[in-house]
Amino acid sequence: MKIYLTNRRLFGNYNYMIVRPYWLKKIHEAWRKRPIVWLAGVRRVGKTTLARMIPDAVYLNCDLPSDARKLDDPELFFRSKKRKAIIILDEIHRLPDPTRILKVAADSFPHLRILATGSSTLAATKKFRDALTGRKITIHLLPVLWSECQKEFGVRELDRRLWHGGLPEFLLSNEKDNSLFSEWMDSFYARDIQELFAVRERTGFLDLFRLLLRTSGGLVDYSQLSRECDLSRPTVKSYLEALTISLAIYPVRPFHGGGRRELVKRPKVYGFDTGFVTYVRGWNEIREEDRGWLWEHLVLDCLRARTGGDGIFFWRDKSGREIDFVIPRGEEVDAYGCKINPERFDSESLWAFRQLYPRGRNYVVCPGITEAYEWRSKGLIIKATGCEELL
Repeated sequence: MKIYLTNRRLFGNYNYMIVRPYWLKKIHEAWRKRPIVWLAGVRRVGKTTLARMIPDAVYLNCDLPSDARKLDDPELFFRSKKRKAIIILDEIHRLPDPTRILKVAADSFPHLRILATGSSTLAATKKFRDALTGRKITIHLLPVLWSECQKEFGVRELDRRLWHGGLPEFLLSNEKDNSLFSEWMDSFYARDIQELFAVRERTGFLDLFRLLLRTSGGLVDYSQLSRECDLSRPTVKSYLEALTISLAIYPVRPFHGGGRRELVKRPKVYGFDTGFVTYVRGWNEIREEDRGWLWEHLVLDCLRARTGGDGIFFWRDKSGREIDFVIPRGEEVDAYGCKINPERFDSESLWAFRQLYPRGRNYVVCPGITEAYEWRSKGLIIKATGCEELL
């Protein structure tokens, strides 16, 4: 049985039939475990389009008063639906009491399958007085993955994905339109930050957000951010929490096991999308020296898609040796390096890491690899692979 419908979108002079089977499969797998799937993601990342690809679903846009009224009596509404019906509650956080509606569905109508969408996690608003523990699975919809670019979106130029970013509308635009990015920033602040977090200092907040995008992938220094944005340290930490909950940034914490020369405190913070990173930097093209740095973001997205965002770290010692990403697996720790060209991979940092953590797999993730292969360096077996295998 097909679990998706196709969606025709215009790209240049060609019509592409765009589907997102990877994410649709994740939704259906989640429904086998819990009756409610919370589909979170930044605005315009494609949550509504993805939800509408699910066939034979009852779709409600909770932003519309007419649809919202149908849920005034959730018991009556859910009782009227046939067994095993799929119900999509888009932008459910717009309702006065979304928790009550989801609890009624999960507790009294567990045979239904609910897909609720929002721009943030459940913790984003005080309207959610219950985390719905044991009743839901959260899926974070990320900007278009590199593997999706090639297979589903017909985009095979890496620089296009890095420069335009992965929001579907932005990615498929013939030209990079900076007004789209500016409008997104305004809407993000007004609809997600101001409304959900009651942040009133617009200029300071957006200055901090732009600075984090500009330095994406770098170590966070709260004092420096405070000085550069003219905000207090507590305010910086509060804004960082809001940005993290609303999925606009993703902190990656250092991995350490007690080694005296390991970094143990300061996280690296990545912006949610390379298109916005290049936008705030004012770039008109991708420079050769920055391609590898931006590629890290796409590899991180693949790892987040696979793991759900949990358990991803980086490693660095005081000598500056670094592993881009590490993922513990029980007593083993897998290491991931990100390279445009695998021939330029230097195994010195990996060798130092393996002196402390000898057990685990070693990967070098590259954009042009369609068939994985292995080689030895400094006594280590290293596997070169593309993003597809990570998923």
